[in-house]
Amino acid sequence: MDPYFYQPAQGHGLPHDPFNAIVGPRPIGWISTRAANGGLNLAPYSFFNAFNYTPPLIGFASLGRKDTLRNVEETGEFVWNLATRPLAEAMNASCAAAPPEVDEFQLAGLTPAASKVVAAPRVAQSPVSFECRRTQIVRLQGASGAETNSWLILGEVVGVHIAHELLRDGIYDTAGARPILRGGGPADYFEITPDNLFRMTRPSYP
Repeated sequence: MDPYFYQPAQGHGLPHDPFNAIVGPRPIGWISTRAANGGLNLAPYSFFNAFNYTPPLIGFASLGRKDTLRNVEETGEFVWNLATRPLAEAMNASCAAAPPEVDEFQLAGLTPAASKVVAAPRVAQSPVSFECRRTQIVRLQGASGAETNSWLILGEVVGVHIAHELLRDGIYDTAGARPILRGGGPADYFEITPDNLFRMTRPSYP
């Protein structure tokens, strides 16, 4: 039987768009910023990833001109915070469509912690945080060249915070942090656990 085929521009014809489910699960960009007027913002982004080793670069996409994008434009800084299973409900609370004057740290019952290099705060309860300085903001385009209503925000990681218990003999324990990832359904998430682990070493050639 031939695979199900559709052209996105003509609609997928399914109960839920499968694109997000296929490209997933994805890391969560839980981004904290400080506005130019000092107000705090915290929001999760499901289009997030790492893109370079040296310098370390991460990025996330804002679908629409949201508070996070405006704050990064104004200040040139943001912090990524690791979303974990114990923090899942707080992370979810921080994604409420609140007006700019609302502090999502308070809304989600979280504590802002001072960063070392940037002015934007970290989530104190998160076991890992990356302090970042903006490198690029790119408005995304389709194949036709038409601009979308999405912006890719890229930043260089200039400071890293890791809870000591996640460093086992100097090696970061990915599963020990219990990170959560965004799935494809309307409310689907996944957790990384030790039983998900398998190893492969890079082959040499020839």
